[in-house]
Amino acid sequence: MTYDPYQPPPPRRDASPPYASYPWQPPLPPQPPEPRRPTVPPAPLGHHSDLRILRSAYRWQRRVATLTALGYFTLFLILSAYAPSFMTGTVTDGLPRGLLLALGQVPVTWLAIVLYEGTARRRVDPLAALIRKQAELDAKRGAAR
Repeated sequence: MTYDPYQPPPPRRDASPPYASYPWQPPLPPQPPEPRRPTVPPAPLGHHSDLRILRSAYRWQRRVATLTALGYFTLFLILSAYAPSFMTGTVTDGLPRGLLLALGQVPVTWLAIVLYEGTARRRVDPLAALIRKQAELDAKRGAAR
C-alpha cells in the first residue's frame, strides 16, 4: 500500500478497552464520563427568511449599480466598434460625439454610486438593522436562560 497525500486517512479503529498488563497491577480507575454538550435551542422562526430577503435586497442593489455603470460603458464600446462614423460625427464645431460620450462616463459612474447608496439606505440597511436587533434580542434571551 502506497501513501497518497491526496487521499483522506483511513478511519481510526477504536482500541480495545484498557486492561491491566500484569495480574498484580491494581485495577485502572474508571474513565470519567464525557461532558454533556448543552443543547442549543433551534433558531426562532423567520430568521432564515429574513436573511434570504436581505441577500436578495443586497443582490438587487449590486445589480442595479453594476448594470448602470457597465451598461453605459458597454454601449460606448459597441458604438466605438460598430458605429465609428457616429462616434466621429461632431456635435458642435470640433467636439466629436465619441468624446462627449466618453466624458459622459464620469456622471454615469456617479449615478451608479448614488443608486448604490440609495438602494442601500432604502432597502438593505433597514433589513440589516432589523436582523441585528433580532439577533441581539435572541442573544439576551439565550444569556438569561
